[in-house]
Formats: sequence, C-alpha cells, structure tokens
Amino acid sequence: MNDYSTSRLDMLRFARRIAVQQVEQIDRWIATEERREAERRRGEQTRPPAPDWLIEMGLGGRDPVYVHVGGCHMAGKRSRGVERDQALCGLTEGVAACPHCRPDTELGVLD
Repeated sequence: MNDYSTSRLDMLRFARRIAVQQVEQIDRWIATEERREAERRRGEQTRPPAPDWLIEMGLGGRDPVYVHVGGCHMAGKRSRGVERDQALCGLTEGVAACPHCRPDTELGVLD
C-alpha cells in the first residue's frame, strides 16, 4: 500500500528548491540590512558637529530663557546653536544659565 505517485528523489529535489528559496530570501534580508547600516554610518559621518553653546528661546520664540552647554540633556526643542561670544553676551545681559549644565562656570562668568 505504499504506492507513492512521486518518488523519493522528486521529494528531495522539491525540498532542496524550498531550502534554496529560503537561503535566497535570507540573503536579500542581509543585503537590505547592510544597506541600512551603510546609510546610518554615512548619516553619522555627514552630520554636522553639535554646537558648543545653545540658547533656549521662550514659548513666544523671541526672548531667550536659558544658555546651555552644547549637548545639555535639558536643552529644549526651541534651542539653537550659538558661538561662544553670543553665549557670553546672553549671560552678561541677564539670560539665566541652565542649572544642570552650568554654562556660566564653563565660560568663567559667575554672579
């Protein structure tokens, strides 16, 4: 009663085709991931350097609220990069220094 319509050899060839298709799919996934990784590295390399000093603007966008050291974790979305002399000018004109990163200490300006 073991009358198979396909031979064992045909079944093995079919299994091999399936395995080859799976390996090809994995190769495509690897190639896609390698492209993504290369794009991420290119993006990191072309990213402009972080500013050394930031000025955070208030809700209206007109008045500065805080001066930050570049990379301060408390700098909000309304922060923009400025030069050292602009940060110094802000501090001397009464803009508050961030209490977390202490740009007044970094710039040598203390009350």
